[in-house]
Amino acid sequence: MKKSPKLHLSLLLLVLICWGLPSAVADETTDTLDRRPDVIYVPTPQAAVNRMIELAEIQPGELVYDLGCGDGRIVVTAAQKHGVRAIGVDIDPVRVEESKENVRQAGVEALVTIEHGDIFDLDLSEADVVFLYLQPRLNERLMPQLAKMKPGSRIVSFEFDMGNAEPLLVERGRFDELSERRIYKWVVPWEDKTHPDWDIYMTEP
Repeated sequence: MKKSPKLHLSLLLLVLICWGLPSAVADETTDTLDRRPDVIYVPTPQAAVNRMIELAEIQPGELVYDLGCGDGRIVVTAAQKHGVRAIGVDIDPVRVEESKENVRQAGVEALVTIEHGDIFDLDLSEADVVFLYLQPRLNERLMPQLAKMKPGSRIVSFEFDMGNAEPLLVERGRFDELSERRIYKWVVPWEDKTHPDWDIYMTEP
């Protein structure tokens, strides 16, 4: 029996689609990691790093994450000060290589892992402490992931808050030559804000 031209064409299209599918999936994954970073890289002042780590109250055996790790200074400092495992994640391959070199120079390769990845794809359910220096909209976008952290886990952010999540603590200080900066701390599960975020300065008694 002679097969129709339409059947031949359908089979050919099916073969082409199946042959090209893995490539398309791979390209999509590659594009995700090749996209531009969501924020411009600005290193956290080392004085702020030290204070953030103090406020996080890291305990022995805990797992620390830095989302958007830049040059790796937070995870390196956490490992040096507390001997804990720390994971830094950044989507910028230049920052990833810089972080890996700083980890090597600090001699904490056994404790610190640097990953090239998208922070919005991470499972943070095993994290005990997460550090952030992003932007409010990105912090807010991370909230569903951060909410899956274990009760009692801490989130510490330099400069920026996190949507309607009520911080346990907001500390102001001068950590460099710039103006006063803020550090925010939350404990999971956090409370939602039920009142406006007032910031009042008294000019006289």
